[in-house]
Amino acid sequence: MKVRAVYPGSFDPITNGHIYIAERAAAVFDEVIVSVLVNERKVSAFSVEERCAMAREALSHVKNITVDSFNGLLVDYVRQKEAGVIIRGLRAMSDFEYEFQMALMNRQLAPEIETFFIVTDPKYSYVSSSSVREIFHFGGTVRDVVPDNVFERLRERYHDR
Repeated sequence: MKVRAVYPGSFDPITNGHIYIAERAAAVFDEVIVSVLVNERKVSAFSVEERCAMAREALSHVKNITVDSFNGLLVDYVRQKEAGVIIRGLRAMSDFEYEFQMALMNRQLAPEIETFFIVTDPKYSYVSSSSVREIFHFGGTVRDVVPDNVFERLRERYHDR
């Protein structure tokens, strides 16, 4: 039996930490769907189409990963995709409390869906999409924490910094 997993997130933009989690998930599960969240309550730096395109390009080397987008309740999306697993990345203990709460809520809503936590490489433990955007916006270097295609999109977005 093949196991399909969903790795959801805003990926605004996708970072090397996200790539690391996706690659690790792809090594464990038969298929991984990296799912970009459409959240109307949040102002994103990049459109959902741009975020999907960046993720597809950054993950094109992993054959069992596809990229999609979704809005609404995650467990409904996971069911629609006929997946049985939600992947969540952990950077630090501070992530665990929030992610654990969400996993319990998802289990309440959909007991047939499992949540798997994957711990990131320590070199990405401080990296978040919001910190990448802010550092880049103010002229800091982020080349080591984002894929090349994302770095180029950031340069285009923030006028060749």
